[in-house]
Amino acid sequence: MTTTEQLKADEQYMRFAIAEARMAFEKGEIPIGAVVVCKNRIIARAHNLTETLCDVTAHAEMQAITMAANELGGKYLTDCTLYVTVEPCPMCAGAIGWAQLPRIVYGAADEKRGFREYAPHVLHPKANVTGGILEEECRQLMQDFFRQRR
Repeated sequence: MTTTEQLKADEQYMRFAIAEARMAFEKGEIPIGAVVVCKNRIIARAHNLTETLCDVTAHAEMQAITMAANELGGKYLTDCTLYVTVEPCPMCAGAIGWAQLPRIVYGAADEKRGFREYAPHVLHPKANVTGGILEEECRQLMQDFFRQRR
């Protein structure tokens, strides 16, 4: 796949993650969405459910990893890519590492709580990370949410 084709595919899948983030926004959840893609097919879609479930671990990535593992019938997601609207936190990055996801694509960086700041080596050593896909749209959702809350 060429770089241009990969960027197009990344944007296409990130739009699905953004749709999940919008669902979270509508429910009063922090608007982060995630999808897991395996062999060019979305096998899991999720958004934050921390408020709904009263569970601090119910982040979009955690929900998507669980769904994908159930779909594939195993805990390792070695043929998958995770798309998430905001850079994963250290907890989610740890789960991503344990699931052995080889590729992670995120939209907006999280300067305050992102894994790159606090746990830059937590992912699988061979993992490839791409940031900044549809970054402005992902960031705007977060800004709109927190502006509305204040």
